[in-house]
Amino acid sequence: MTDAPNPQTLSEVLAYYDSWLGFYQRYQRIPGVQAAVYAGDQVAFSAAYGRADVAGEAALTEHHLFRIASHSKTFTATAVLQLVEQGKLRLDDKAGMHVTELVGGPLGELTLRDLLSHGGGVTRDSLEADFWQLDRPFPDRDQLLDVLRRDTSAVLVENERFKYSNIGYGLLGLVIEAATGTTYNEHVRSAIVGKLGLTDLGPEYEPDRAADYAAGYSAHAYADERVRIDHVDTRALAAATGFYGTARDLVGYFSAHLPGDDRLLTDASKRQMQHPHWQTGKETGPRYGLGLQITKVGDRDVFGHGGGYPGHITRSMVDPERRIVVAVLTNAIDGPATQLTEGLLKLVDLATSKERGEGDLARFTGRFANLWGVSDVALLGGRLYGLDPAGSDPTAEPVLLEPDGDDVLRVTGGSGYGAYGETYRYTFDADGQVETVRGAGGLISRPLDRFTLPDRVRVTD
Repeated sequence: MTDAPNPQTLSEVLAYYDSWLGFYQRYQRIPGVQAAVYAGDQVAFSAAYGRADVAGEAALTEHHLFRIASHSKTFTATAVLQLVEQGKLRLDDKAGMHVTELVGGPLGELTLRDLLSHGGGVTRDSLEADFWQLDRPFPDRDQLLDVLRRDTSAVLVENERFKYSNIGYGLLGLVIEAATGTTYNEHVRSAIVGKLGLTDLGPEYEPDRAADYAAGYSAHAYADERVRIDHVDTRALAAATGFYGTARDLVGYFSAHLPGDDRLLTDASKRQMQHPHWQTGKETGPRYGLGLQITKVGDRDVFGHGGGYPGHITRSMVDPERRIVVAVLTNAIDGPATQLTEGLLKLVDLATSKERGEGDLARFTGRFANLWGVSDVALLGGRLYGLDPAGSDPTAEPVLLEPDGDDVLRVTGGSGYGAYGETYRYTFDADGQVETVRGAGGLISRPLDRFTLPDRVRVTD
């Protein structure tokens, strides 16, 4: 048994999530946001907001491709576990058994388990990693082997602590090539992407599809305007950071990691991937399994991964108990993908935190504005809540609202610093649409699409 939201509650959550994402993308001036949700054993939601190309003003669609970067590690780990199931690899194999150029070197004795869990103490990106700033190409196979053979690449003794390493995952890509007799890209495309029938997911940048990619953009930190960042091939680090995809295909891929789905792996192998091997930092922080990050959202353990590519920040999370997968892709190097991904799971938490309410409450909902900002009244789980859409977590301080007559809502929850016990008083037009809301603080608000600033605060010449 799970406490997954019923279809009506899920529909309410997705409707508000859609509205919030669209507002937040504009409010934070993120070039583009693409999101998808898998729930009820299907892709239940897929949408896009903003621009794929700011200069060209091309609208972002749910079909534009994003560089999903370190999500690649989940595909690499999946491929290794598949080969373990086939008897071609063992998790306790030493890397030098398969990549013989490393025999006698500082990393040749590391096991595949060490590398998958980031327990090998391997350098993150080498002593000179300006390929992440695109001032030179990512390393090819020979250059990667050169890094792997250097004494400076063994930064810590193995299994001393968690130490994230793109170079270590590049080595796993070489192991996969040795075990399969084909390239990493060809193998994962056949064994994972092709097996799932996903056409907008792949292991490396494809120049032939250049027009399908969302442009990436720099941060605002050092310039008035964001600067476009070109896509490049990640070469021998594809196993660590090369993948591209859409949010829709990404949640489709992660759905194959839910219990009971045997399209890619047995449940036994999935449990190994999802089992926390390391605490990544402080005790309350994320943990890491085999190619998967495990973190808490609310009181729940969820797994998935993030990705940071020059110009794109992305995140996916899987709630295995509720069988919900959410992915958010942004085309800015400072995009808030993690907050937007967690937002869906937190909205589900809020919507299922109380017994479903009854009655026709949708007429009270909307996004309302006054001089002090914007606020939402949202229907979630059959109950009304006052939420702040400008926050990175709209559920951070939800205000429970209960009907108190035909045109009045009373505040029955929230902090004492708020307006507990006071009322929201509505006026409606002849068609039943909200005209005004006089909120619990006594200020009048209007629907955002009809709001204008008072004359006294307008800028004049």
